[in-house]
Amino acid sequence: VQLQASGGGLVQAGGSLRLSCAASGRTFSSYVMGWFRQAPGKEREFVATISWSGGTTGYADSVKGRFTISRDNAKNTVYLQMNSLKPEDTAVYYCAAAAGHYGLGRRRPDDYDYWGQGTLVTVSS
Repeated sequence: VQLQASGGGLVQAGGSLRLSCAASGRTFSSYVMGWFRQAPGKEREFVATISWSGGTTGYADSVKGRFTISRDNAKNTVYLQMNSLKPEDTAVYYCAAAAGHYGLGRRRPDDYDYWGQGTLVTVSS
């Protein structure tokens, strides 16, 4: 599967952005999807994950209550709605797809099989 992330940009602290990740292929609904981010000089970190149906989600503590992951299997797209953005949310955001079951939640980069190219989110103070 090929993934194309979009929706990044420059926003002031307290603002919102919605990221999208469009997937190719007809088996999108069989993949667990996730969002990760990587700030300059830091390791890639988990942000959010969502099960095949969208019925189960998981979030990093740092974004819980502010970010919402969702998916539209008819459109082969996963979203990340980001509200109340903070300067520390500045990073390149990546979407990823994992074959198999959601299990206890896919929170490690190694859990994912396919990656998008990333979209830059910059939050100014």
